[in-house]
Amino acid sequence: MTDWRSDLELITDAARQAGAVAMQHFRQSPEVWWKNEGRSPVSAADYAANAVLETVLRSARPEYGWLSEETEDTSCRLERETLFVIDPIDGTRAFIAGLDTWCVSVAVVHLGKPVAGVLVAPSLDEEFSASEAGEATRNGVPIRVSRHIAGDHLRLAVAEDLLNRLDPLFVRDVERIKHVPSLAYRLAMIADGRIDGTLVKRNAHDWDLAAADLILERAGGSLVDLAGERLVYNRAKVSHDELCAATNADLPRLLRHLGLGLQG
Repeated sequence: MTDWRSDLELITDAARQAGAVAMQHFRQSPEVWWKNEGRSPVSAADYAANAVLETVLRSARPEYGWLSEETEDTSCRLERETLFVIDPIDGTRAFIAGLDTWCVSVAVVHLGKPVAGVLVAPSLDEEFSASEAGEATRNGVPIRVSRHIAGDHLRLAVAEDLLNRLDPLFVRDVERIKHVPSLAYRLAMIADGRIDGTLVKRNAHDWDLAAADLILERAGGSLVDLAGERLVYNRAKVSHDELCAATNADLPRLLRHLGLGLQG
């Protein structure tokens, strides 16, 4: 069994460097462009952070494949058993708006599964990390998902229009959480017990998910599709359909209600 701790140390150092570069642009009105037919913003900070990550990581592990939101994708990565999966700034809209909830997301994926992952949120002075056989941590301290007391509300990050389609008896016990633009950070919030679950809308990508997926798993939660299946990374198609993330205790009930809501 491979020990991925050295890779975790490598990606943590690289993510910190990228976060420091991004902070030089934060709240400094960086230049912004629009991609995907004007639906998705990208800033000069995204490109600068991506350049740091690519320089550090590809020189350290030239045999690894590469998948980043801000690097043109090629089929070469499909030939590699191991690759880096990168989002130089997850939560670009928050970053551009001057909000703190954005992070650098870096994962090592091996045979379709994340085996090392780190989220660096420099504006919040937070770091989340995990390796395949280790604990999930926040700023070096082990974290676990929440444990409910009877009668507690389920704290969910769910779009209001979807919540309104669910069983009113279920909704009565839900505390809806204000939208968090960074999907990776939202998953980390489940991992450290601040919320209990979330629905991930269609078209999230490997780079949004891989690092946070592993952190959540090692903290006692899961990210799955609506059939309850874990994700496979480094496929030809890197986007995903609707997903659900929650504590392992809450996942079955949440999947049942979300599945019915989406089908209704």
